[in-house]
Amino acid sequence: MRHSHATGPARRPVLAAAALAAVLAASLAAAPAADARTPPGSFADLAERLLPSVVGISTTQPAGAPAARPDAAPEGEDAPRNPTFEFFRRFFERDLQPDRPQRPEASSGSGFVIDAKGLIVTNHHVVDGADEITVTFADKSRLPATVVGRDARTDLALLRVEPKARLSPAPFGDSDRTRVGDWVIAIGNPFGFGSSVTAGIVSALGRDIRSGPYDDYIQTDASINRGNSGGPMFNLRGEVIGVNTAIFSPTGTSLGIGFAIPANLARSVIDQLREHGRARRGYLGVRIQAVTDELAEALGLDETAGALVAGLSDDGPAAAAGIEIGDVILRFDGRKIDEMRRLPRIVGDTPVGRSVLVEVWRKGARKTVRVGLGELPEEEPRVAARLAPAPEKDTAEVAALGLELSALTSELRRRFELDADADGVVVTEVAPGSPADEKRIRPGDILRRIGPAQTAVAHPDEVAAAIEDARRTSATAVLVLMERAGNRRFVALRIPEG
Repeated sequence: MRHSHATGPARRPVLAAAALAAVLAASLAAAPAADARTPPGSFADLAERLLPSVVGISTTQPAGAPAARPDAAPEGEDAPRNPTFEFFRRFFERDLQPDRPQRPEASSGSGFVIDAKGLIVTNHHVVDGADEITVTFADKSRLPATVVGRDARTDLALLRVEPKARLSPAPFGDSDRTRVGDWVIAIGNPFGFGSSVTAGIVSALGRDIRSGPYDDYIQTDASINRGNSGGPMFNLRGEVIGVNTAIFSPTGTSLGIGFAIPANLARSVIDQLREHGRARRGYLGVRIQAVTDELAEALGLDETAGALVAGLSDDGPAAAAGIEIGDVILRFDGRKIDEMRRLPRIVGDTPVGRSVLVEVWRKGARKTVRVGLGELPEEEPRVAARLAPAPEKDTAEVAALGLELSALTSELRRRFELDADADGVVVTEVAPGSPADEKRIRPGDILRRIGPAQTAVAHPDEVAAAIEDARRTSATAVLVLMERAGNRRFVALRIPEG
């Protein structure tokens, strides 16, 4: 009895643990297999399956060919300079040694097979300007490649090789299903070393790094370096959810901040490159800028949303349909424009020739315009607005804004290097600390339109009168369309009290 009494309590934890283990085992046996978001114990099986789909790409350019500057920030009022943009790199390895100027320049990047008969996706900048393109497969075999089509705006290119046997294509996945925190793996050709596999997670979605109008990058901390450019980003199902394109780095090596073109955007472009040899996009013919809180207040908008039209292309679809400078595009083809940068992609994805309804905010009211979309030209025409000519003289001080203004004269055109056909009122002085100085208006800038009705101005007194009109209505800011070096943007200038 003593023995039984002594051992009974000691056995209870053992029995409880055994029962718990049995329950867990039964639960695991009944549970479904881990989905693509669950990290495996090893990536080896997945990597072994995917490696044959990924290729290295080497190119040669003519000796002395200028190197591309993909790290240069775009210009224009709808894409202001990003002070950290110089650290965003389109990463690929290019031999630019100055002591060998007469030899062809070489570069390397990555790509992946999308068709068993020989179609390969990479970045536009990897093959841009190339005389010869060679594709190296995981088994070290090499084939020459030709360009089927390429698109600089999204930095995508489609190549073709002529294989003797069927290749192993990588399937595209649905990048819209990707979530922050999902596991991903990147395979590529860093520094020309050949196939290399790294893993990480999705750090962010919808990143805008100011590299172009269609920025919508997936950010990852998977290690990617020079030479990975054009390679695939896979989810754990083995589907391509992105095309690795850029890194944030002052040195050109990985800091754990990389960017990939979403698969859904890439697939749309690649389909067009395969069919037409180029990307065919819808074209509206507007230059736009973001609506800030100050601009929304000056325009009388209830919320800070939409895309503000700062210019129109001559004879473009928008101008022909009656869209005006100063309109705020709120909805396009039934889709709300929450922020300015959504509009270029939505328009670009809309079929050429389609007739769509565009809802705009104009002079305090909503208006709907029907627009027949054109096709975006290879080189988008400069947007412009033709205004009345200015008198040759006259100056005025608009003290409330901290501006000294003048009508455009021949002398001022020479002094500020203005175009001969520039119209409006030129800024000659800006008071430090003034509302104009706060908005970084500088001498040589041109004021073209002013007020909620966006009235064209050609004389300094017209600007002063518009400010007085705004004061009488108790407005706290006045909307001004200004121009600098051919680029136009709206600013909301604060009107001081008194």
